[in-house]
Amino acid sequence: MFDPILEPAYRLISSLADHTGAAVAIVLFTLAVRVLLLPLSLRQARAHRDRLRIAPKIARLRERHRANPDRLNRELAALYAKEGTSPLAGCLPGLAQLPFFSVTYQLFISATIAGQPNALLAQSALGVPLGEHFAAVVATSGLFSPAALVFAGLLFALAVLAWVLSRRMGEVPIRALRLLPFGVILAAGVFPLATGIYLLVSTAWSTAERIVLYPRSAALA
Repeated sequence: MFDPILEPAYRLISSLADHTGAAVAIVLFTLAVRVLLLPLSLRQARAHRDRLRIAPKIARLRERHRANPDRLNRELAALYAKEGTSPLAGCLPGLAQLPFFSVTYQLFISATIAGQPNALLAQSALGVPLGEHFAAVVATSGLFSPAALVFAGLLFALAVLAWVLSRRMGEVPIRALRLLPFGVILAAGVFPLATGIYLLVSTAWSTAERIVLYPRSAALA
């Protein structure tokens, strides 16, 4: 089902790998995806600043019309229209990223692409095949084998980035959402090494975006 989309991406990374090596090719591919999504990230950051700016007005409306939900909804709609924003403005850019991530994940976990073996997974990074899994490495070579230590270094780097990203999220409506960045650690521990490299680069990009696009005062708001 994904082959018409996966095949061009697969050919691109394979071509890059011929010149740079597979790991660097994945890094470059991930950076290209994040650059492509940058306008969405900028829009999301702008929506976040808009929500912070009108938050006091929203609080006053909720207090004034808490006994009249219909009136409250009308007043909120009028406020969003006047300010040129909407409560969904920050959500839609994030949702638009899902197809890109889905294709990328499929590329790195598919054994075959267009009916052919995925040769990319047979290549290696730091001596570890890109299609290798952490659990398989530990089961066959032990927890302190060189291959397992590569995964351990990757997971540690992801944990540091996830912690920084979670701290930069500040206060969120549902505090459990601050745990979401740590999901990449679980994913990297389950998916092949190639996916872990992608997640590392993408999470580093997300962390840098959070630091640059969301001032500390806004992050804590």
